Amino acid sequence: MELKGKKLIIMVEQMFNAFEFWYPYYRLKEAGAEVVVVGSGTAAEYTGKPGTEVEVDANADEISFSEFDGVIIPGGYAPDHMRRYPKMVQIVKDLYEADKVVAAICHAGWMLASANILEGKKVTSFFAIKDDLVHAGANWVDEEVVVDGKLITSRTPDDLPAFMRAVIEALS
Repeated sequence: MELKGKKLIIMVEQMFNAFEFWYPYYRLKEAGAEVVVVGSGTAAEYTGKPGTEVEVDANADEISFSEFDGVIIPGGYAPDHMRRYPKMVQIVKDLYEADKVVAAICHAGWMLASANILEGKKVTSFFAIKDDLVHAGANWVDEEVVVDGKLITSRTPDDLPAFMRAVIEALS
């Protein structure tokens, strides 16, 4: 149980990618981490693509980032909804500034751009948001996983095994 004693946030909002939520969720639990599902506060349950529902443990305004070792942000269209809620963006920024793990996959790079933490950072994402990340100051590359300090990014669900290996290594 390499992550026993670690506590992680997985953020969620409407239209999350089911694979990018559930794979990290169960992989972290398997490794012994405590996982807290955090939503924006607009609902008690959020529907992902293609219709999977998840119930939140807490709303963004109910938690303190200092209790956590990191955050995982799944993609889908959820990050576009997440970034509309300043508290969700602030959690990402605060964890990053505290040198905690911030892991984003697929379209979750939008949250990194909104948190204003990409200047000079090497990242990857789903190719369609490359321009958004470059305009936010990132050095974008097309690789299955990119680790720049405690910032971990991947492109698509196909990259989940490499993504989670990097997350677990960073937390160990």
